[in-house]
Amino acid sequence: MTISDVLMVIAVFCIWSLLLVNVTLIIAGYLYYIRTENEAVPEIKGEYPFVTIMVPAHNEAVVIGKTVESLLALDYPHERYEIIVINDNSSDNSADLLANIQSKYAGRNLIIINTDQVTGGKGKSNALNIGFARSGGELIAIYDADNTPERMALKYLVAELVNDSTLGAVIGKFRTRNRDASLLTRFINIETLSFQWMAQAGRWKLFKLCTIPGTNYVMRRSIVESVGGWDVKALAEDTEISFQIYLLGYRIKFQPKSVTWEQEPQTVKVWFRQRTRWAKGNIYVIVKNIPMLFKRSAGKIRFDILYYLSIYFLLLISLITSDTLLVLHAMGYVHTTIAGLSSFLWLLAIVLFVVGIFVTLTTEKGEMSLSNLCIILLMYVSYCQLWMVVAANGLFTYLKDVLFKREAKWYKTERF
Repeated sequence: MTISDVLMVIAVFCIWSLLLVNVTLIIAGYLYYIRTENEAVPEIKGEYPFVTIMVPAHNEAVVIGKTVESLLALDYPHERYEIIVINDNSSDNSADLLANIQSKYAGRNLIIINTDQVTGGKGKSNALNIGFARSGGELIAIYDADNTPERMALKYLVAELVNDSTLGAVIGKFRTRNRDASLLTRFINIETLSFQWMAQAGRWKLFKLCTIPGTNYVMRRSIVESVGGWDVKALAEDTEISFQIYLLGYRIKFQPKSVTWEQEPQTVKVWFRQRTRWAKGNIYVIVKNIPMLFKRSAGKIRFDILYYLSIYFLLLISLITSDTLLVLHAMGYVHTTIAGLSSFLWLLAIVLFVVGIFVTLTTEKGEMSLSNLCIILLMYVSYCQLWMVVAANGLFTYLKDVLFKREAKWYKTERF
């Protein structure tokens, strides 16, 4: 067996191992969705807990008005929640827009914090810490500036949390508001439903594990106080605080009936910058928490650490290796005796990919269509391949930041 054969076998084994893990998560997630479809959300007994909703916003004038209006319309007792918008060093007319809304709803608990380049402009974690210092809620909810949650979204999250003392946080899901804006947003819509929410449901079903998605979630105030707030160095502050919650002995539950709609990137340039930030942020969290693999107190969190390690390192390297060897074999530069088998497994992987994703779409009304089946096929050869470039770029820029001791920058997603 040649060296190229050995490398190919290792790469194919790693790819298929991770593929089977994701297929397992999809099956488990589908079963969880089916069960919760007819399962009632717990009721909030007695007085509703006071909730602080925080919205970090930097140059979000295009979307912030609609977001605040939707938060003010939530089906939750108005006197039992406050909204804190952290207008973080914005250079657009966000401050004026927010002031007008605050004046319009003068009787409501709407707090606007305007930071400058000294106190703000340092990323989402810093903005959340500023807002938290002004907050009064026993529960803390977070929504991104481009979100329009459904009226029951917050109530569903709170109901789950107050009825289970083992939960440190409860997450809902987000849907793509501008799904039909472009081919890219259709890809993102399918990615969100399959790779994020179905995987979240599967991880909860199998391991009672979930990762906070950055928006549409509620957590206990005591947790934020215990961990000292959000890590300002973490670009993926949601993943980072998820790990902290588990280390404190709590669980994070997924409640799919709590839905918020958000705007996704409509151009490849904006999408690439956003996803690179996500990749860098998750790599930072992985590196920071690798020591947890060797601590008994980490418990089930080891699965998440290994999962992220596999996705951002093992899978990336394996995909690059297998694709490179197949191309070089076709060009005659290297010889591998298992190229035929690798090609067969590659085609089989595509079939599993398409079938698995299409099955997840059956859980959402209007998503199971012939056009989406075609989108999934196109997605594999385009969007998914771009993910490798994003992951590689995220790893490269993370290493550059570490090597040159540069402060990680939080790039704001451009709105449309």
